[in-house]
Amino acid sequence: MQRVLITGAAGVLGKEIVKSAVGAGLEVRQGVRNPAKANPKAEAVQLDCAHPSTISLAVEAMSAMVLMAPPLEANAPALLGPVITAATAAGVQHVVLISAFGVNHQEQAPMRIVEHLVIDAGVSYTILRPNFFMENFSEGFLASTIREQNAIYLAAGDGKTSFISLEDIAAAVWAALQQRFAAIGLTGPAALDHSEVAKIISEVSGRTVEFLTEQQMLAGARSQGMPEPIVAYLGCSTSSCVLGTPRGISGDFETITGRKPITFEAFARSA
Repeated sequence: MQRVLITGAAGVLGKEIVKSAVGAGLEVRQGVRNPAKANPKAEAVQLDCAHPSTISLAVEAMSAMVLMAPPLEANAPALLGPVITAATAAGVQHVVLISAFGVNHQEQAPMRIVEHLVIDAGVSYTILRPNFFMENFSEGFLASTIREQNAIYLAAGDGKTSFISLEDIAAAVWAALQQRFAAIGLTGPAALDHSEVAKIISEVSGRTVEFLTEQQMLAGARSQGMPEPIVAYLGCSTSSCVLGTPRGISGDFETITGRKPITFEAFARSA
């Protein structure tokens, strides 16, 4: 049986991956900053990339690793590089990296640099490139303004995005641990602009949710106390929607799992 280290296991995506892996019968170790916040159904150890002393214990005796960066982390290569090095030295045989949709076309993007670190590590790897999460609207960085102001603030213009659910990303991780393919783009079945998203959320919730401007988004982020470097990174990341990068639709998910990805309408009704 594979012994799998899942980093970032207490985050919204990490929790879904742990749940899926435990349900599939894998032997899971959760790497988290605070083990008290981990899933009680699997082993948990402290793993804080900013504190290298926690890395060696986390990777010890693991055969595979699911690696992800903290959300909106501009310093991802410096944080994840030591984890990759320690894991390969400890005998990890396969690394599944959660990257980002389209970064293979942006050589200076932090996650593209991390991709190269994994590719050059000398072990088997799978790079999963999911698009923006559907759950950003229910529990991520967009959720609070939807709940409190009935508004979506985002620097996306009329650009479209093929959002994907965390459940589907977790299913792709499970497939990657079994099949060990190289690089996969993960998207939902349709590309939607944020006005269409707001309309779907409005119809499902029974209240009117509006999509507002980039300037309003950045002002809202600042008003919530978000540090200025993160505000700038957020604006850069989401403005890629205007350029069209996230509108692509990949059939890779259905190919590797044998089922179609969840639609945004289905997600909104279950959220």
